[in-house]
Amino acid sequence: MTEHVWSYKSTSGHLAGTDLTGYKVEAVDGSIGKVDKHSDEVGDAYLVVDTGVWIFGKEVLLPASTVIRIEPNDEKIYVDRTKEQIKNAPEFHRDKHLGDAGYREELGTYYGPDVPFGGRPA
Repeated sequence: MTEHVWSYKSTSGHLAGTDLTGYKVEAVDGSIGKVDKHSDEVGDAYLVVDTGVWIFGKEVLLPASTVIRIEPNDEKIYVDRTKEQIKNAPEFHRDKHLGDAGYREELGTYYGPDVPFGGRPA
């Protein structure tokens, strides 16, 4: 069951309808990029983060459950994953993320609660 990974935590400070595009995203160990696209749809919420030069222009998709805090005044979003965990996540496929249930399941499992801080076990 990975569906809850696609919802914001009640403690994140997320307000439905807030445009998060352009917000900086901070992993537990540093900046990873800026929000390029996002959804706050209930049960289907996520961030697409443009990592810029950090991972050679790669984009990553983060389920909403990874967000621990949103600071609207600073335009920053804090997530509960390390840069390494985000870098090792399944590759983001812009054309697959909306309609491919298998891809969403793979991401949901990777970022799910069954492994501390998400990610595949060592």
